[in-house]
Amino acid sequence: MIPENGFSKGEVGTLAPSATAAVIEIQHLKKSFGSNHVLRDVNLSIQKGENVVVLGRSGVGKSVLIKCLVGLVEPDAGTIRILGKDVSQLNYYELDRLRAQVGFVFQSNALYDSMTVRENLEFPLRRHYMTKSRREIDALVVEALENVGLLKAIDLMPAELSGGMRKRIGLARAMILKPDIMLYDEPTTGLDPITAREIDHLMLKVQEKYGTSAIIITHDIACARLIANRIVVLIDGVCLHEGSYEQLKNSSDSRVRAFFDDV
Repeated sequence: MIPENGFSKGEVGTLAPSATAAVIEIQHLKKSFGSNHVLRDVNLSIQKGENVVVLGRSGVGKSVLIKCLVGLVEPDAGTIRILGKDVSQLNYYELDRLRAQVGFVFQSNALYDSMTVRENLEFPLRRHYMTKSRREIDALVVEALENVGLLKAIDLMPAELSGGMRKRIGLARAMILKPDIMLYDEPTTGLDPITAREIDHLMLKVQEKYGTSAIIITHDIACARLIANRIVVLIDGVCLHEGSYEQLKNSSDSRVRAFFDDV
């Protein structure tokens, strides 16, 4: 059953971005691993409140792109500006502060196996030296778990969770600092269709409730159709085409239409 998220059936995915300056600006981004030129010349901007889906075949550099944004991978060339800051010019402490404003949901969920759900959610608060009382921390953990419908799992270990539950906990942990930007790396991979759509609705709920801007890396066309304000297609290391779901589905470029052939 899809969780309550504030959207009626006809309204899902219709939240419009604000007409403000870009919160993410990527210019001429390049990244190679030896002779493998993964990102050749990526140019992309994300507006406040916008969900942008990046589509691409496996191995084309989608995950590398968002890892470059937060400094997990160092690009070879190009400029990345997040919330007005040039990432390449930040020192360690400045980058750490910026990361607190960017929630990252890993494809593998990246939960700590030796920690309970509660402890996993508390970790970002301690990692970023948030000076909060025990009561404030408890309230943030409860709010985050209520957002994903899993308060009952607060004292469980990751091994006791299903794949869909782990995805939800990963989302809750990424949201606990109430970041301005969310980065989702293949959020529905490995899930059955019903659970995948539940995760899609949770991402829409985050966008609506907190006004976040997001990049969603996926090859799940149903996910893209449901949550994207805009879809960007990454081919041969460049953002070759962008537009709405319907625009890309009817593209004159057969390489783009191939993503939609089975829909």
